[in-house]
Amino acid sequence: MEFNRQTMKNLFGLVAFGVLLHWGIHNMNRVGTILGYTVGLIAPFLLGSCIAFILNVPMRRIETFLFPHPTGKQKKYKRAVSLVLTLFLLTALLCIIFFLIVPEVSNSINMLAKNVVTFLKNFQTSYPDLYEQFIALIPTGEQLARLDWESIAQKAFSFVKIGAGSLINSTVNIASQILSGMLTFVLGFVFSIYVLLQKEQLAAQTKKLLYAYLPQKKADEVVSIGKLSDKTFSNFLSGQCVEAVILGVMFFISMTIFRFPYALMVSVLITVTALIPIFGAFIGCVVGAFMILMTDPIKMLWFIVLFLVLQQLEGNLIYPKVVGNSVGLPSIWVLVSVTVGGSAMGVVGMLIFIPLCSVLYVLLRQNVYSRLKERNIPKKKLM
Repeated sequence: MEFNRQTMKNLFGLVAFGVLLHWGIHNMNRVGTILGYTVGLIAPFLLGSCIAFILNVPMRRIETFLFPHPTGKQKKYKRAVSLVLTLFLLTALLCIIFFLIVPEVSNSINMLAKNVVTFLKNFQTSYPDLYEQFIALIPTGEQLARLDWESIAQKAFSFVKIGAGSLINSTVNIASQILSGMLTFVLGFVFSIYVLLQKEQLAAQTKKLLYAYLPQKKADEVVSIGKLSDKTFSNFLSGQCVEAVILGVMFFISMTIFRFPYALMVSVLITVTALIPIFGAFIGCVVGAFMILMTDPIKMLWFIVLFLVLQQLEGNLIYPKVVGNSVGLPSIWVLVSVTVGGSAMGVVGMLIFIPLCSVLYVLLRQNVYSRLKERNIPKKKLM
């Protein structure tokens, strides 16, 4: 090995990395504290970047539709107009969902309150043995009279005395967390507006940094991976929204045809929860089945059957075609990505791992084909 300046520089960097790694392994608590503090500082900017990425998907479509060939004057205000229209459409969509759901929720609660008594009466008539066992669990007046109320009062007073301080501290902590979360969201939203208005300048500045501090080949690879990631995540977001809307419409039409109660509310709920890949719609199924149970237990069973049929149709045909094709990932790897992401990071992992695995899948496929081409492997051996 020739010990020139570059070699010594590489050795020094390797030694420094080894020292830092050794220190980090033996000081995991400090590393976690430092990382948590750092993430807390940059949380508004991370949130703003996520908001900007999500808003950029419809904004880019609107901008391309309204200004396909912008002139000199249009170039100045096309971004502002597209951003304002995007925010207006998003606000209008949220308002429509809110005004559709809130009256339905109010009516559903009133119907549930009225149907509880009817449900208990029907339950008593249909299942008298179970009803008697349920009633037997409720203490009678004689059993209540035998209780040591003085001891119960002392324990309750002691519990209140000890728990009052904890309750106040918990309330203060929750209030501060809510206020901090609202402040983080506001700062992140404002930051996202600046990012969207100046995204070309920010992209150009990022490229300058990459080409200034990295070898040109490495910088080209980073830029290529960045473009691939942006395209994949955007297509996934669009495909996921389209799939959720299709599933919600299918439920609304089916429930309306078969005259299920709460058709609009359950359909909207399933549309929202279906944004969670593959497993999200089951949340809407549980809530819808419980609500229908209070109205008509037989229809609840038919609703579960309807859900299983539509879920099979959605999971085997619609989801792999709409979302799988949009991210260029085969359906089997979509399922693997959702399962691994959900196990590792919950709902957020489900949303992130599909486009992330799609990017890795494309990069691995390119690398495999490049290596096969270099080795002159005939196609017959690969079949």
